[in-house]
Amino acid sequence: MDAVIKKLMPAPDGVGKTATQRPSQQEVEAAVRVLLRWAGDDPDREGLVDTPKRVAKAYREMFAGYDMNPAEELGRTFEEVAGYDDLVLIKDIQFHSHCEHHMVPIIGKAHVAYLPDRKVVGLSKIARVVDIFAQRLQTQEAMTAQIAAVIQEVLNPRGVAVMIEAEHMCMAMRGIRKQGSTTLTSTFTGAFKDSPEEQVRFVTMVRAGN
Repeated sequence: MDAVIKKLMPAPDGVGKTATQRPSQQEVEAAVRVLLRWAGDDPDREGLVDTPKRVAKAYREMFAGYDMNPAEELGRTFEEVAGYDDLVLIKDIQFHSHCEHHMVPIIGKAHVAYLPDRKVVGLSKIARVVDIFAQRLQTQEAMTAQIAAVIQEVLNPRGVAVMIEAEHMCMAMRGIRKQGSTTLTSTFTGAFKDSPEEQVRFVTMVRAGN
């Protein structure tokens, strides 16, 4: 796999195993108990007794992307496309991620397009790639680049365009506490990067009907 992809994407170190050694279930639950005490509550009271176990289970779900390889999702392609070689756009892909700085939610939607070169991939696979990267600790900028890079590397299309719109709870819940503000990021490769007209077409199609 390309060096850029390796840098952007923590690759699994085997089935169900990542390069980072995970602590035990007991260690995780003990850490949650410490955080509950740090917050000022009693981890032994009735409502919190099972919270460490629930948090550990929730984290397994929310950060499942570390155990998945997005390149594998794109592995099966189709060449019977009746000569179609124009833009393919999957827009409004809803996702939930977590900010790597404060570990609070990032809630948004991704718009992903590519210009196929004799082959296409199942539409659900693009959405799955978004989910895999979202289910990791992220910055929006890195996630945008990761999605574009893996699609470009695996499918080798004539170009990829990715736009992400998201609200960051680290801004809404803490610090300046500005609810409703949206961050927009985008990146382009290949024909999209080389052609302002293709960029305008992508953005126009994303905004159509909104």
